[in-house]
Amino acid sequence: MISFMLGGFAKGLAEIIFPKKCPACKKSVKDRGNAEVHLCADCWGKIKRNAPPFCYRCGRRLKSQNLTKNICPSCVRRPLHFDRAFSPCLYEGPVKELIHEFKYGNKEHLALFLSKLMADFIHEYNLPIDFVDSIIPVPLYKSRLREREFNQARTLSEPLAREFHKPLLDGALIRRRPTASQTGLEENERFRNVEGSFEVIDAGAIRNTNLLLIDDVLTTGATSSEAARVLKDSGANIVFVLTLAN
Repeated sequence: MISFMLGGFAKGLAEIIFPKKCPACKKSVKDRGNAEVHLCADCWGKIKRNAPPFCYRCGRRLKSQNLTKNICPSCVRRPLHFDRAFSPCLYEGPVKELIHEFKYGNKEHLALFLSKLMADFIHEYNLPIDFVDSIIPVPLYKSRLREREFNQARTLSEPLAREFHKPLLDGALIRRRPTASQTGLEENERFRNVEGSFEVIDAGAIRNTNLLLIDDVLTTGATSSEAARVLKDSGANIVFVLTLAN
């Protein structure tokens, strides 16, 4: 009993001296909206979900003037090589901060929470996961992987592969050359930047299969589209894309 009391006292003292902070707003967490990542209730409530009606190609929410066409102006202007993309969240507010902490703040543990948002979205909207044969994470070039020490797309893919009992084809698709960061580039520059940057290593694992390509964010769709093009050139039937946010 005494050791239990001392343990509880030590834990309480540690939380006073080193209070847990919300990874999104950096404030000390008192009322935890989601205890898995110590996300505060305020940030949990501010996560903006992507809601239907969706563009049938890129998965963004359609504006009222585009409802009858079922496709957004961006996808009309520039056809993309993947068959359809899905995203549970909008890339703003707490989700944007969480993704930044995940990728650049050495917070790899956030992947479990972030991938759960993706899995819940698949369940909620009954996405065609049953038709998917394998999951492929969008790869990083080897120098970027050394710099970051992990591939955020692969780390998001692992829980999804377990959840839906799908093979994870890590290494079947690689980056054949380094590319500049897409951040800050105009739309046309983003597509030119990634052109010819992917290569399929294991065509046998790709041929005649339906694939789910995983990444963290879909902005213009340039990266996912180029990856899908290479996968289809190697014999893939359908390539769906799932990102955490768009």
